[in-house]
Amino acid sequence: MASTKLTRNHSGAPTSRKKMTWSWWIKRSKLGATQYLYNQYNSSDQYNSGVLFQSDDSIRFWDYGAASNDLDLQTTRLFRDVNAWYHIVLAIDTTQGTASNRVKLYVNGVQETAFDVATYPSQDHQLRMGEASSSYQQQIGFQGFGSTYQSYFDGAMSHVHYVDGTQYAASDFGSTDSTTGEWKIKTTPSVSYGNNGFWILKDGNSVTDSSSNSNAFTVAAGTLTKTEDCPSNIFCTLNPLAKPGTGNTAGMTNGNTHYNKTATGTGNNSQANGTLGASSGKYYFELKANDSNNLTVGVSNVETEYDSNGASLGISGKGSGVAYYSTGNKYINGTASSYGNSWTTNDIIGIAFDLDNNYIYFSKNGAWENSGDPTSGSSGTGGIALTSNITYTPALHNFNYNSASSAYLNFGNGYFGATAVASAGTNASGNGIFEYNVPTGYTALSTKGLNL
Repeated sequence: MASTKLTRNHSGAPTSRKKMTWSWWIKRSKLGATQYLYNQYNSSDQYNSGVLFQSDDSIRFWDYGAASNDLDLQTTRLFRDVNAWYHIVLAIDTTQGTASNRVKLYVNGVQETAFDVATYPSQDHQLRMGEASSSYQQQIGFQGFGSTYQSYFDGAMSHVHYVDGTQYAASDFGSTDSTTGEWKIKTTPSVSYGNNGFWILKDGNSVTDSSSNSNAFTVAAGTLTKTEDCPSNIFCTLNPLAKPGTGNTAGMTNGNTHYNKTATGTGNNSQANGTLGASSGKYYFELKANDSNNLTVGVSNVETEYDSNGASLGISGKGSGVAYYSTGNKYINGTASSYGNSWTTNDIIGIAFDLDNNYIYFSKNGAWENSGDPTSGSSGTGGIALTSNITYTPALHNFNYNSASSAYLNFGNGYFGATAVASAGTNASGNGIFEYNVPTGYTALSTKGLNL
């Protein structure tokens, strides 16, 4: 949602301006920037209520009165996990006698109690958030007015609920899994939405209201793409926190699936690793080149040591990495040799890594290089040997730090950037959507895939 906003005029009479509940499932992509989950404003005062991540990665909720902040909470805890989904619930009832009970913030089922800023509303205070007027606009994933200031949420959202008239607990929208102990989503919560309540982004990218109301939103900017990544199945992405040294590190957008390294700067080769790793199982992902410059792709040891010159996937010897270079060579811990065809802009490289038999295979536009057969098992026909007893993660890097390079990764979401795959191939595992056929026995690298 990095350039997308959802809007709706907040015009109907509210059930209550004293009681309400928000529930979001969100996955962050970008850190260290102000990003709004929700904002409400009108043309006369521009700001009146917001829920956001601050630039220090804390969560803040504020609600302005006519001249002052009647409500302002900012968590002490910081939220910097770009791999997992967060479940955030904001539960409000200003009729409560105890101030701290009037506004409750839950993250993954646990109530936050430590705040750097804690200004609670007075008893029976009516929040601006519930105010109804045709001049009030609700904004989800965005905060802004005109072109003077705009702040987008960079990440994914799912199952966004707003309840008008009732303070619910986090347990009404989620529960603890009895087997794993993890907080999981309730896909059909039993709640009453009130007059202005709604439920959007249910199991996809629909902004149609799935509650009993008809309070649908409008996609007012950008595009809202559907992702297979969801609270119950987390897919690998590139990890913006795993960066080599200082210097010309790569930018990451589109939910950390677009690798974009600029031409300027020196100091490293801009390796990017995945957020998930595995030491057993068989996994598949795809890369689509966005230019012809110096790309390598493969897998890297998750314990790769970075230095000021970068790990240089498959080249520097600082980790057990194997890479397929756009020239057609393969690189194995610093040693280059002939492997397959060269590749360039718009070519799609398939990567199949078998960690049960310790081989990796690469394809170009659906054809396996070096006469490879990812289903050959222990014989490893046409494959490149991997070191055993290593936890590997997908990785790519730019071979020449003075040139630009750009690529899109599809870890199973079915998109290269914001563009859906042209014609999805077969995938017997049912886990992930890819351009080309997934070899039999392989699956996407995701929390579901790790447990197949």
